[in-house]
Amino acid sequence: MSPEPATTAPDRVGLATGVAAYLLWGMLPLYFPLLQPAGAVEIIGHRIVWSLLFCLLLLAATRGWGPFRAVLRSPRSVLLLLAAATLLAVNWLVFVYGVLSGQVVDAALGYFINPIVTVALAVVVLHERVRRIQWVALAIAATAVVVITIGNGRLPWIALAVAGTFGVYGLLKNRVGRTVGAIPGLAVETLVLAPAALAYLVVLEARGDGSFGALGGWHAAALAASGVVTAVPLLLFGAAARRLPLSVLGMLQYLAPILQLVVGVVVLHEAMPAARWAGFALVWVALVILTVDGVRQHHRQAGVALALAAAEAPGAGSAAEPPDQDEDALA
Repeated sequence: MSPEPATTAPDRVGLATGVAAYLLWGMLPLYFPLLQPAGAVEIIGHRIVWSLLFCLLLLAATRGWGPFRAVLRSPRSVLLLLAAATLLAVNWLVFVYGVLSGQVVDAALGYFINPIVTVALAVVVLHERVRRIQWVALAIAATAVVVITIGNGRLPWIALAVAGTFGVYGLLKNRVGRTVGAIPGLAVETLVLAPAALAYLVVLEARGDGSFGALGGWHAAALAASGVVTAVPLLLFGAAARRLPLSVLGMLQYLAPILQLVVGVVVLHEAMPAARWAGFALVWVALVILTVDGVRQHHRQAGVALALAAAEAPGAGSAAEPPDQDEDALA
């Protein structure tokens, strides 16, 4: 009996946690307006502090203090998570500002661009081979940004900041996540951000400008719940990043911006002028090209793995030769 061929099929648990993370992120624009009149920076401060407390409770419940301490004893892991945490804080701030200022569609555009940024990072940082069709997709995405900029009269900086910060964050999590669990990793990320966040909240409350407790118990509870709302999808994403290739994460990222776009246009009634629709259409074309190319490449690599496994199987004999493969299939 021939052995099972090697496969590049994504991990099922990784897929499930990744899908859940992006679905939850897609619904976030409905949550943050409930926290007003708290501003974007105050909301981020609460997200960091309450997320840390939530992670510490999870560590206690799962007896995860050993892995948590192990991460803290690794200078490389701490430095990577510090960089990831900084990018995450900037991403949160830009996204919440976009939601509170009525620019959910721009934030959604950022997450549509994010898979393209992820592919670009995989090429530039991880030195993956660039195919011509990928360059075409990247060029179309760049054209989309130009079209939106000209049509709206301003650079879609919210979209670019959201895409760039989360793209690099995903890359860092993919690198450090091979040895750091989701809960200890997020606990360390929020731990390094918590002192500055807590200090800001204390000063804000001392000046009488904070909203925590000033608007009743329900508002205070909603601010505290931002820790759970923040931590759960991030933990799911961290678990997915440990199990899935970076390219698969890029494909899953379509889910969140689709929901955010629907929320922005249908629920919050944000304007969608022709230039914005044209830019989105170009981005979608680029995403379709990347998706089709990714699926095609996956099938070709699976075919190579199957052919090599058949050639190495007992009884195949020296006459058995793998079929001719073109250069792309062996890449």
